[in-house]
Amino acid sequence: MSPKLYDLLQQSSARHSHLCPRQVLGVRMGLAGLAALGLESPINRQTALIIIETDGCFADGIKVSTGAAIGHRTLRVNDYGKAAATFVDVKTERAIRVAPLLDIRQRASTFMPDEERHYFAQLEGYQIMPDEEMFHFQEVILQPSLEVLLSKPNMRVNCEYCGEEIMNEREVVVNGNTLCLACANQGYYLLKSASVEMCELVSGH
Repeated sequence: MSPKLYDLLQQSSARHSHLCPRQVLGVRMGLAGLAALGLESPINRQTALIIIETDGCFADGIKVSTGAAIGHRTLRVNDYGKAAATFVDVKTERAIRVAPLLDIRQRASTFMPDEERHYFAQLEGYQIMPDEEMFHFQEVILQPSLEVLLSKPNMRVNCEYCGEEIMNEREVVVNGNTLCLACANQGYYLLKSASVEMCELVSGH
């Protein structure tokens, strides 16, 4: 294990008081994804965007190895329940999705033949396996586009139904009305007190 990887794993484990296979997977994927684009850590808004497909320990590993952060708008979570991530070069708009090989757990065991416990075989194996034994790399096209994802600074409008402020061009126009995603019934929650008026606003009737 390289000194750099050792240091990153120490940083990740310090956030959890222990080190687990998904942290190692996240750290390794973060390093591999940036390397595939020829980028260095820590990233910033002018260099890269990373979209991860799950949260938890895996996400912390990605954050530690890349410097990506939600607060800096360099890290986004699209929760597909997958330990995968897409790395985007902001300057060239090239995007590469990195995902574990389907048999990565079995491969880890071959690197730790004397370890019969699957958890520890993965924990140790992920630390020493070559990238090509761990990950599948695939160039992808973002949808929506990078321009839409990043939006423009200081863009703000108010939802015409609830009145709440919407930042970063996340509003939608429905039947000529500027709405937030929740009021357009595209949000992650539904209002218990949704009125007939809002339903008519969205449906156009």
